[in-house]
Amino acid sequence: MPSVQLHSARTDLRDPVQAADHLISQLEGRRNPALVTVFHSHDRDPTALNRALRERLPKGTRLIGASTGGEIDREGIHSGTVVLGALSGDFEVGIGLGTGLSADAMGAGARAIARAAEELGTRPADLDPRRHVGLVIDDGFRYKKEELLLGVLDRNQALILVGGGASSGESDPEKQKAVLHVDGEVATDAVITAVIRTDAPWAALRSHWYVPTGRQIHITRTDASCTRVLEIDGQPAAQRYAELLGVTPDDLEFGKPNGFGRMPTAMRVGREYFLRAPWKPLPDGSILFANLMQEDTSLELLELGDMAALTRRFFEVEVPNRVKNPQAILQFHCSGRMWQAQAMGKVDELSDAFRSAPPSAGFNCFFELYSGFHINTTLTALAFGATE
Repeated sequence: MPSVQLHSARTDLRDPVQAADHLISQLEGRRNPALVTVFHSHDRDPTALNRALRERLPKGTRLIGASTGGEIDREGIHSGTVVLGALSGDFEVGIGLGTGLSADAMGAGARAIARAAEELGTRPADLDPRRHVGLVIDDGFRYKKEELLLGVLDRNQALILVGGGASSGESDPEKQKAVLHVDGEVATDAVITAVIRTDAPWAALRSHWYVPTGRQIHITRTDASCTRVLEIDGQPAAQRYAELLGVTPDDLEFGKPNGFGRMPTAMRVGREYFLRAPWKPLPDGSILFANLMQEDTSLELLELGDMAALTRRFFEVEVPNRVKNPQAILQFHCSGRMWQAQAMGKVDELSDAFRSAPPSAGFNCFFELYSGFHINTTLTALAFGATE
């Protein structure tokens, strides 16, 4: 019966060759994987690591990956490591790399999905959403998710996508750099689309730790970039948001205990909430958002719940409800969730919640995506199972 399995490996060895040897040794005796993911800390030599892994993996095994703001497996969230996820079973994969993300994000997305579909012997328009799912990893620091998604989904809006942005643990924006891996190539300013075709059970999922409040705000004015909100409810944006939270504008920045991370905004679609949280207040009284914002729209205010408990429930209840006999899960965990956990002293509890997941590999990403939505403050995931 169709199934997909994942075996993970992790190392903290710094030398690329020694790290690769250690990782591959942990996969010995396993079925040759069709696809391997590599997620590694930003402070490594990505080219040397890629070369060492490529030399040791079977010739037919595909390799994709990214630099991270933290690495994830079934033992929790780590820092300064390399995590491999080796997927085997009843599936095929086609992979496309779209370069030039900054100059033409829509075109990069379109090229990536076209190449991935071509490797599967088909066209993007003919990808059956019941048997195909897209895994998308972009250079997160280019801030091009919404545009690249238009390209990926241009020929097939029904295709399900899940993923997140390659990231870095570096806090200084001037030093932040993300890299992507596709087979033997290391790239920046690009997007990867990996299309998986399978008859095994699968689901794209997302989880956040917020609960609705029943309250709304109205975006009344933005700047020309549509990333700065100038007015909320007809008032200066930062001042109005601070008033709603009962704090000062200086307390608002995401990652502060009583700021945006405690009560973010979300777009409501039916009964679902897609997080589009504010990022930071600016000196002119506006608010910078990570997503594109539109004037004359309303957003729901959500309130922070129990971080660890809700994450654990996702793995223990929601994943098994959606995927029969879950055997593998790839995870894209928003770095903003880590910032909030750090601010509230909850990192160990949050990390421990990942022990409830199926066999897994993932990373702290720089914003995430789910189908056609660029979202944040969310854990997105692609899970596979086995038919009985």
